[in-house]
Amino acid sequence: MSYRTETDITRRTYLKLTGASSAVGLTGVAGCLGDESDVITPGTAPGFPPFEMREDGELIGFDIDLLEAVVGETDYELGEWETFEFDGLIPALTANEEIDVIAAAMTITEDRQETIAFSDPYWESDQAVLVREGGDFQPTEWADFEGRPVGAQSGTTGADQVSQNLIDPGIIDEDDYSSYGNYVFAVEDLENANIDAVVIDLPVAETFAAQRNVEIAFIEETGEEFGFGLRQGESEFQSALNDGIAAVRDDGTYAEITDRWFGQE
Repeated sequence: MSYRTETDITRRTYLKLTGASSAVGLTGVAGCLGDESDVITPGTAPGFPPFEMREDGELIGFDIDLLEAVVGETDYELGEWETFEFDGLIPALTANEEIDVIAAAMTITEDRQETIAFSDPYWESDQAVLVREGGDFQPTEWADFEGRPVGAQSGTTGADQVSQNLIDPGIIDEDDYSSYGNYVFAVEDLENANIDAVVIDLPVAETFAAQRNVEIAFIEETGEEFGFGLRQGESEFQSALNDGIAAVRDDGTYAEITDRWFGQE
């Protein structure tokens, strides 16, 4: 975890100093640190409204507000947000340690749990198929997609649905699938008739349908759960996040944030 202090001495540096030489005592080092504050760096992937997006250059959304509220219930302090394409978030968390927590409507899956840990779930979702509003392609099931170009965001469960339900069964060819770094680009391609459908999380599909010339053709009930991602082995931080999620649910903050971004609890 990217711990920082008011004196810009990291916890890793502190541990090196305290263990490097018997000439430096614990009291002396602790005294120069003063009151230590655990600052965590959050990461997200804008372009997934209403969970995370940019508006007039400002990073806003449900995940942004929720993580800030959750961390506010802990002894940790939230640092500056870092942004990535969705499939770059886990490497930024694990390999590069550029961030300490992922808040990006990330579905808790067994595959991801082999690499990272998750907080308790904070949202449930299904998958939806977006098509052009009033267009000639109005599928009601996956079999209707034969030969149709389809898009999804790289690294998402929407992309997994394309593989499982369309490419693997041979309903569409790999060449019929377009992968995007951002769902905004996918929806723009849909509007411009470069693809005929986008597979995407239901609440995000509903947001795009309210703002763009697209509509939901049908819903695939996947029963997904979103969680905050963190590095494995950080049980103290994980427990703090879980306690924070419970606290904002109990005090009504979660309902307020949900109503702000979805208009309902």
